[in-house]
Amino acid sequence: MRAGTGARGERPVAVALDLTAPCEAAPRRRWYAQLYVQVLAAIAAGVLIGHFAPATGEALRPLGDGFIKLVKMIIAPVIFLTVVTGIASVGEAKTLGRVAAKTFAYFLFFSTLALIVGLVVANVVQPGAGMNIDPATLDAGAIADYQAKAHDATLTAFLLEIIPTTFVSALTSGSILQALFVAILFGLALMHAGEPGAQILGMFEKLSVVFFRLVGMLMRFAPIGAFGAMAFTIGKYGVGSLANLGTLIATFYLTSIFFVVVILGAVARLCGFSIFRLIAYLKAELLLVLGTSSSEAALPSLIEKLERAGCAKPVVGMVVPTGYSFNLDGTNIYMTLAALFIAQATGVDLSLGDQLALLLVAMVSSKGAAGVTGAGFITLAATLSIVPSVPVAGLALILGIDRFMSECRALTNFIGNALAAIVVAGWEGALNREALHLALRTHQPPLAESLPLRGDLAADAPSD
Repeated sequence: MRAGTGARGERPVAVALDLTAPCEAAPRRRWYAQLYVQVLAAIAAGVLIGHFAPATGEALRPLGDGFIKLVKMIIAPVIFLTVVTGIASVGEAKTLGRVAAKTFAYFLFFSTLALIVGLVVANVVQPGAGMNIDPATLDAGAIADYQAKAHDATLTAFLLEIIPTTFVSALTSGSILQALFVAILFGLALMHAGEPGAQILGMFEKLSVVFFRLVGMLMRFAPIGAFGAMAFTIGKYGVGSLANLGTLIATFYLTSIFFVVVILGAVARLCGFSIFRLIAYLKAELLLVLGTSSSEAALPSLIEKLERAGCAKPVVGMVVPTGYSFNLDGTNIYMTLAALFIAQATGVDLSLGDQLALLLVAMVSSKGAAGVTGAGFITLAATLSIVPSVPVAGLALILGIDRFMSECRALTNFIGNALAAIVVAGWEGALNREALHLALRTHQPPLAESLPLRGDLAADAPSD
C-alpha cells in the first residue's frame, strides 16, 4: 500500500493495511530448502572437512572468497540506490539532517559503551594475568603486514579516503563510505531537481527492485560460500588453536553475548520487542556472517529485510551503511579487551589514566574499521601503535586465534546495526510497528510498503 500525502508537514493519509490477512508471500519451503538450514549444514560440513582433511579445507578457500566477492560486487550499487531513493523521497533536507543527527548520537553512545564494557570485563576477569610473556621473545615479523596497514590508518587518512577519486570510482572501489558519500550528495541534488529529479527517482526505484532480485539470486550460493570459508578456517588454524588461548576467546564470546542479550536486549525491550525475535528473524543472515566471518556478506539482505519489517527506507539507507564503519559494537569490545589482555600477558601494569587514554584512542580509531574480515585486528594494531604503554609485538599472541574472534565481532556488529535501524526509525516515527511485530512473530514480512507515521518522512519499501 502507498500512503498518500497532503500539504507539506501534514500527516499522510494512509490506506489501511490488513496485517491479519494472509501475507502475499510464496508458500513456505520445506525445512531442508530454507536458506538458514542449508547454511548451517554447510558450516557443519566445513568444520568436519577442515578438521579431518586440513589440506582439503585450505584448498576450499576460493569458494568462500568467491562468494564474498560476488556479494561485494553489488554492495555499492545497492547502497547507492537505497540511499538515493530514500533521501529523494524525504522531501526536506532538514529531515535528513535530523535523522543523521539521531543516528550518530546513537552510534557514539553505544560504540563508546561497548569499549567501556570490554575495558571493565578485562579488568575483572584478567584473561592474560599470569602468562608472564617477555615481549622480546615474540615474533614481531608475524604482524609486520598488519602494522604497515595500521600505520596508514590515521584519522586524516580515514577522512580523506571517504572522498572518491571520481564519482564512478565510488561505486567500483569497494568502499562503503565512498558509496554512501556520493549517494548522499546525489540524493540531495535529486531532492531539489524538480520534475527531472522525479523521473530519475522513478527509474532508480525500478532499478532497486532489479538489484534486490539479484541479491536474492546470489544468496542461493551462500551455503557454498559458508562451506568453503569455514573449511579453510578450521583447516588452516585448526580447532586445537582455540584451546591455547581459550580464556580470552571464552571471555570475548561471553562478553559479546552479554552485550547483545542484556544491553541491546534492554534497548529492544524498550522499543516493544524481544532481541531474540530479531535474531530469529535474521537467522539466515547471521549464519551467513558466522560462516564467512564478514558482516558485509549479509548487508544487502539486511537492508531489504529491515525495509520489509516496517523501517522507512530513508532511515535504513542512512543507518545501516553508516553503521558498518561507525557502529561496530563487537569490534569495540574486542579492541579494549584484547589490548588489556596483551598488557596483562606481557606484565605491563596500566594505570587508570593509561586505560582512559587507550579508551579515547580506540573511540577514534575504531570508526575506521570496515565490516570485512581482519579489519578489527588492523584497527587494534593502529590503536596500540598510538598507545606506547602496550607492546605492539603482543599482537602476535592473538594472531592465530583472531579469525575465530572475527566471527563473533561480525555477529555482534551485525545485530547492533540491525537494532540501530529499528531504534532510529522508531525515534523518527518512521516505523510501522504492526509490520515489525508481524515480521518478528512469523518471520514472513508482509509484501507491502512501510506506512510512515510522519508527514515529512516517506517510506517506499521494495514490493514484489
